[in-house]
Amino acid sequence: MIVAKDKPTNLTPEEYFTWEEQQLEKHELIDGQIYAMTGGSKNHSLISVRLITLFANHLVGSGCETVNSDLRVNIAQTNNYTYPDVSVTCDDRDKTTTQYITYPCLIVEVLSKSTEAYDRGGKFRMYQNNPVLKDYLLVSSTAIEMDLYHKNDAGQWMIINYREGDTIELKSINLSFAIEQVYRSLNLTPES
Repeated sequence: MIVAKDKPTNLTPEEYFTWEEQQLEKHELIDGQIYAMTGGSKNHSLISVRLITLFANHLVGSGCETVNSDLRVNIAQTNNYTYPDVSVTCDDRDKTTTQYITYPCLIVEVLSKSTEAYDRGGKFRMYQNNPVLKDYLLVSSTAIEMDLYHKNDAGQWMIINYREGDTIELKSINLSFAIEQVYRSLNLTPES
């Protein structure tokens, strides 16, 4: 996330939506401030597409919707909006909005060197405000690694680390899959 220079500040959501429609790139709105979204690597894109396809195919006929990074997520009970890489909502309240969803049960962020600390820290703290979020999956784009933050029935967040040979279990959408399914044929090299 990069602070957008020479951009308006202290925007309301309505002002933000109007302003962003006129921009060439996407921006997140956090506490009235606009942050430009940077592009991702080829691996980042391929991983996102594979997860979207996997989730959408699994959820056919369920009433749930899988969305990509073109749709904002409104942080529940705030005027903050983010663009996660993948989100799944099964909440009927999200069927009435057209520019964002508010109640995803699953959010995925594909990690990059420039955003990893924020995705693990500040962004996750914001996402925790969502009362229906059950799974927050952080996916490496340089190694066969995923970290799942899962909210258990007691409302506590547990971290499950997955590596090569593991099966990912997303209870939020009742899906299990081999981690290698996402990483097949990728050139996994550290970002420079």
